[in-house]
Amino acid sequence: MEILYHDREIAVCIKPVGMDSESQLPSALKEALGGEIYTLHRLDLNVGGVMVYARTKNMAAALSRAIQDGDMIKEYVAVVHGEVPESGDWEDLLWKDSKKNKVFVVNRERKGVKKARLEYKRLRVEKGADETETRSLVRIRLYTGRSHQIRVQFSSRNYPLVGDHKYGSRAKETEPMLFSCRITFPYKGETRSFEAMPDWAQPGKTE
Repeated sequence: MEILYHDREIAVCIKPVGMDSESQLPSALKEALGGEIYTLHRLDLNVGGVMVYARTKNMAAALSRAIQDGDMIKEYVAVVHGEVPESGDWEDLLWKDSKKNKVFVVNRERKGVKKARLEYKRLRVEKGADETETRSLVRIRLYTGRSHQIRVQFSSRNYPLVGDHKYGSRAKETEPMLFSCRITFPYKGETRSFEAMPDWAQPGKTE
């Protein structure tokens, strides 16, 4: 875990892949910084990236309102199989099968179905390690924070995330190539942004 910023009211850090964002990471922050840590959002266990936690009840309430009002902007980078179009604005209806812990795109609204939207831009196209496969590096902005949203929206269009075996990847990578790269939110009358990039998003590192 790397702490990017902290003060008396918030802590911003990079969640490592494999660390739970709702228990292990808050505990690690509490040990490092002391005081209370309040979870505001989550990342899947096998996804890393930038996260913000509150250190007071008042700030937790304020940032939770920002999330509900759409004032917290979350951006991701991902590597997907195939050559995606240069950009896209996708809206889908998602339903989660809690028994299988898997999400599906469905074609009509019913109980448990939630609307999901994201925008993306393709940053580059490269060959995979064996030179026979095309992969795309994309940057994504989430408008809704649904479970497995990025993973299932790309997979449903035949662009599964590299390493995401739950949603169709057959690559040698064992975890989805997905990273929370930037988070932006209102804080003390300002708009604050924090950003970090994984090694594989650097030039020449897609494969």
